[in-house]
Amino acid sequence: MQTHRESTIARLRSLTHLLDNALPIPGTKFRIGIDPIIGLLPGGGDIAMSFVSSYILIEAARLGLPRSSLLRMLWNLILDAMLGIVPMAGDFVDLAWKANSKNLALIEAHLAKPGQQGKADYLFVALLILVFLSVVIAIGTLTVFLIRLIWNAIAV
Repeated sequence: MQTHRESTIARLRSLTHLLDNALPIPGTKFRIGIDPIIGLLPGGGDIAMSFVSSYILIEAARLGLPRSSLLRMLWNLILDAMLGIVPMAGDFVDLAWKANSKNLALIEAHLAKPGQQGKADYLFVALLILVFLSVVIAIGTLTVFLIRLIWNAIAV
């Protein structure tokens, strides 16, 4: 019978695979997930995927990762969101960066060390999620503003 920790890791592995590596690119050794595909949707794709990615961060805290690892995970997500601001080019960067896979590797590396489990600091995690979602919303707002600015310049 699986423990709660094992079932959480299995769920995170499945989710990460779906987000970053679910689909092979024919004729290459590369794989993509639904993250860059949904990220192509203007005005919300990247924001929606950011909410899903923040779930991995929450589960990492529940698994007892230290603040330093949670901050590294947050940085991976922020960098992914910042690189994704550039339409189309950001989605190509998303193909290579794969923040969710990097974050899963951090979780697995931490859990591989015996005796390293700790209690989650929920206030700290809430602050991380708030910071991350604020950055994502700011990036989304900036994207809409830039698109509107470009549209107005072309339409004149």
